[in-house]
Amino acid sequence: MVPLPKWVWIGGVSLSAVAGLVNGVCYLGVSHQVVSHLTGPTSMLGVSIARGDWAGVGFLWGVLIAFCAGAVLSGLIVQDSALRLGRRYGLVLLIESGLIIASIPFFQQSSEWGVWLAAMACGLQNAMATTYSGAILRTTHLTGMFTDLGIGLGHLLRGLSLPFRRLTLSGLVISGFLLGSISGAWLFQSLRYEALYVPAAITGVSGAVYVAYLQWLRRDGRAGP
Repeated sequence: MVPLPKWVWIGGVSLSAVAGLVNGVCYLGVSHQVVSHLTGPTSMLGVSIARGDWAGVGFLWGVLIAFCAGAVLSGLIVQDSALRLGRRYGLVLLIESGLIIASIPFFQQSSEWGVWLAAMACGLQNAMATTYSGAILRTTHLTGMFTDLGIGLGHLLRGLSLPFRRLTLSGLVISGFLLGSISGAWLFQSLRYEALYVPAAITGVSGAVYVAYLQWLRRDGRAGP
């Protein structure tokens, strides 16, 4: 695994915290729906189909479609599968912030559109932070990170060399997501859905700073197109 730049480490952990916060708030809301990954919603979709719960089927299909639509939008904007400075991550982060903010009034009205917009924001984020030099970086779900930790433990027990950077990254992303979920639960107790302004602010400010920094680099001729 090629050494990761500091901005990838910081960005990965920060975005995992954002996803954990959004997911925590959405789960504690009226629908009790997770939005940062699609494993649970897909299983629930199967159960709803088996039970003939067509209202639930429509809602859950909406979650899946919204998440995928966010990923599609990220692909259209970033147009790359590898993390590297110079891509349009700032625009993606600004759009994610806008989607989270737009979801708040729908959540407050108990509208399914709140869940769908939050799911779209998570799909957008997860697609943006996909790979870097062979290091799988998923920031909205943890299955791969826990798998990497398990593989590393297996290697340790067999006396094999450990991929310390990959394991460290996995541990940090897991910790970030957990802390974000804890923060989301605490904030939801007092702010309800307005707690989502926190992750919206984090992504919005980060996106604006990234755009400004990239423009500064381009003026000095140190960033690609």
